[in-house]
Amino acid sequence: MTVLDLAAPAPVRGGVTEFRLLGPVVVHDGETGAGIVPPGPKQRALLATLVIHAGELLSVDRLVEELWGDRPPANAPNALQAHVARLRRLLPAPGHEWISTLPSGYLLTLGQASTDVARFTRLSGQGRAAVPDDPQYAAELLGRALSLWQGPALQDSRRGPICTAEADRLEEQRLITLESLYEASLSCGRYAEVVSGLERLTADHPLRERFYDLLMVALYRGGRQAEALGVYERARRTLITVLGVEPGPALRARMEAVLNQSPALTTPHPHKLDLASEVAQLRARIEQLARDQEDLLRRATAAADSRTV
Repeated sequence: MTVLDLAAPAPVRGGVTEFRLLGPVVVHDGETGAGIVPPGPKQRALLATLVIHAGELLSVDRLVEELWGDRPPANAPNALQAHVARLRRLLPAPGHEWISTLPSGYLLTLGQASTDVARFTRLSGQGRAAVPDDPQYAAELLGRALSLWQGPALQDSRRGPICTAEADRLEEQRLITLESLYEASLSCGRYAEVVSGLERLTADHPLRERFYDLLMVALYRGGRQAEALGVYERARRTLITVLGVEPGPALRARMEAVLNQSPALTTPHPHKLDLASEVAQLRARIEQLARDQEDLLRRATAAADSRTV
């Protein structure tokens, strides 16, 4: 399973405007179905900042810092006011006053509108809570949460500290959700399906021990104990080289469980396995037997050659 295998995001209910930050900053007009994209990076950063702090007053000074950093123009408050005016003209539903001007700053009111961040947070939380008792349902919810992502969070809009911090927070939540999705998939017996995705994740996030942990479980359940132990050694070398530390206790415990063939590593919830999962398990076992046979043939050939010499 990879992120590319996930279903398309479910549409928001009819007529509801949605502010989207999980990818490019876009306003989805619920009435027309159109996507409204602010034309410039400062406009997108301003809208994203107001959405992140929807319902909160943001001071002029804080917004100026977000857009211009420590080099604001001489007329920064007037420039900010001009950007706000352009945003007001862009946003849908003219009967609703999205952005209020107050003596000390600006405030965005969502009203009946929603955000993709709120949808993602809700689905991810529900899915992670369901993993221990109903991993199949959990995987469905977590997949729906991840399908909302259309690229890096706040893509092309990370200009100042507010958007940068929020993008980092959302990326961490995305990785936690991915970890839970793969954990749920393993609990459903889909270990043969998740190996390639976890291999990519360990390459993309080489310091994140949980992905190594999940990959070791997937390999072990597929009859590939030696490869699972090899993953631990790869993680250990990376952590020592980059951070100068050994793997943490959770990953070390997983290595020892694999080494000792702990019964705790067997697939839970066997009654939930579907036919496709059983076929994947059988295929993985056949592939392992073929590798074992090739290894035995190499050893027999080497032994015969040594006797001949």
